[in-house]
Amino acid sequence: MLNQLKSKNWPLIQQKLTPYLFLLPALLILFLTVFWPALQTFYLSFTNYEFIDETPKWIGFANFVKLWKDKVFWQTLENTFLYLLFVVPILVITPLILAILVNQKLRGMNWFRTAYYTPVVISMVVAGIAWKWLYAENGLLNQFLKTIGLFPDGIPWLTSPDKILGIVPISLASVMAVTIWKGLGYYMVIYLAGLQSIPADVYEAASIDGSDGIRKHLDITIPLMRPYLALVGVISAISATKVFEEVYVMTGGGPLNSSKTIVYYLYEQAFSNLELSYACTIGLALFLIMLVLSILRLFVNQQDSII
Repeated sequence: MLNQLKSKNWPLIQQKLTPYLFLLPALLILFLTVFWPALQTFYLSFTNYEFIDETPKWIGFANFVKLWKDKVFWQTLENTFLYLLFVVPILVITPLILAILVNQKLRGMNWFRTAYYTPVVISMVVAGIAWKWLYAENGLLNQFLKTIGLFPDGIPWLTSPDKILGIVPISLASVMAVTIWKGLGYYMVIYLAGLQSIPADVYEAASIDGSDGIRKHLDITIPLMRPYLALVGVISAISATKVFEEVYVMTGGGPLNSSKTIVYYLYEQAFSNLELSYACTIGLALFLIMLVLSILRLFVNQQDSII
């Protein structure tokens, strides 16, 4: 009787187990490369561990107390939020304008699409070095400013901690410009896909009702592009929070930490100062920030689906 039940239920059990067997290799790799290092990072943030130590020494919340009192950390956190405050709105609005322009059926428009997208395929290291040459004391930008007499002495783009309007350091703003230049084409393509999914009949019906020119984009394009606007907003916010290559190549976090971001500070603590446990604590703080942004994305998507 037992053997009969097993023979009857085995095909059903086998059918249910088969998908999990296919998923098992991917889940194993994911555990070894993502979840296990994340658990180790969480554990090390409560310890004191350096390369010379054989085993971590448990110190409780000492690293978190150190983080709370660390003025450099708060400065890097401020720089990161300045990135969010100034870079994200530009990367949400400007690519939409570019996408609307290149979505026109005009001769030579494919060339403009390619030109706008070209910075995306360029390595950030190459782009950072190129812009560093442009920002140099005798670089192209300063030579141009001197020629027109606007700034006879030039501008210390990457070497000045002074703040523009008392808000953003010049060095940080210079790095922001590279991030914006590099990301415009990527987000433009996302918007372009959304624009091409809008039926032409909608615009034709709107033009009959008197909605034409800029007004048609206010009445039709922006409301229908809300999911894409939310997507670009969250992706650009997460990318701005994780900025590293631009800072590493162009300023090294200087001068006086004015362009140092939280990810660069984490790298500096881990690989320059060999403070692995403290770097894990910074990483945990970064994880919480990313978690908040991810929850915000889920909330925004949920609101869009309701609307």
